[in-house]
Amino acid sequence: MAPALESSHGKKIFAIISKPDRPDLSDVLPQLQEWLEQRNYAVIMDEESAIYFPAAKLVPRSQLAQHSPDIALVLGGDGTLLSATRAVAEVGTLILGVNLGTLGFMTELALPDLYPALEAIEKKSYIVDVRSMLRGTLLRGNETVASHAALNEVVISKGAIARLNHFELFVDSEFISSYRADALIVATPTGSTAYSLGAGGPIVSPDVDALVLTPVSPHGLTHRPVVVQDTVEISIRVNTGKEEAFLSFDGQVGMPVQDGDVVRCVKAEHSARLLRFKKTFFEVLATKLKWGER
Repeated sequence: MAPALESSHGKKIFAIISKPDRPDLSDVLPQLQEWLEQRNYAVIMDEESAIYFPAAKLVPRSQLAQHSPDIALVLGGDGTLLSATRAVAEVGTLILGVNLGTLGFMTELALPDLYPALEAIEKKSYIVDVRSMLRGTLLRGNETVASHAALNEVVISKGAIARLNHFELFVDSEFISSYRADALIVATPTGSTAYSLGAGGPIVSPDVDALVLTPVSPHGLTHRPVVVQDTVEISIRVNTGKEEAFLSFDGQVGMPVQDGDVVRCVKAEHSARLLRFKKTFFEVLATKLKWGER
């Protein structure tokens, strides 16, 4: 059963998050705002959306969660949806992705289907697809350098100089293996169809309580992806010598990693709540990966 959308403010709050530099949005967004306000939504927009509205209520994407939006409409590709999810998932916002990109694993809804989807939301005729997220923390000695959530993956990769990184992997403090590789990916089930898949990792159904550890081009034929329960704590010690490695979250937020740093990954304290209507995960896979019909 779909949850109620009414907020404690009396009006339902609708956030619009857009991919930058999309000229077609200049026609889409004004009509969309009018449609929403006629139905008693309070509309807020990130900077990429608000450029089309001289009097729009602009809220920087990093501050959208402070307004606790009931729904976030993401107009873009999967990259825009990843950014939006990190911005609003912590307050339980329902996220609707409309694909203006190319592949669109998560933003499967096409633009012509937008208003039928909004009508379905009005009737509470939708499915909430709960996706687990990952919390990655960079530790330098006793100091926490950074901590971010990710919907797809946390990646430690080599820096500008083309040398293999040396990683030591621990799961719940137990030493698992030492890797020499271009990178090491810690992916959620959602992220199993992203960078991890390209590196030879398995496809994991989003409802499986697991994390995937995938080395990228490892120097060792026996090093293969490993799937673990999402209740564990994963620690990766990075040995780079005088060189720097690089840590990234969903391929969008990143920072340098120094010799001896530890990256700790656990299941995040909150999940992403993606709106879905008909297609199942495997139907999306069949469409996007061009799998053959029976």
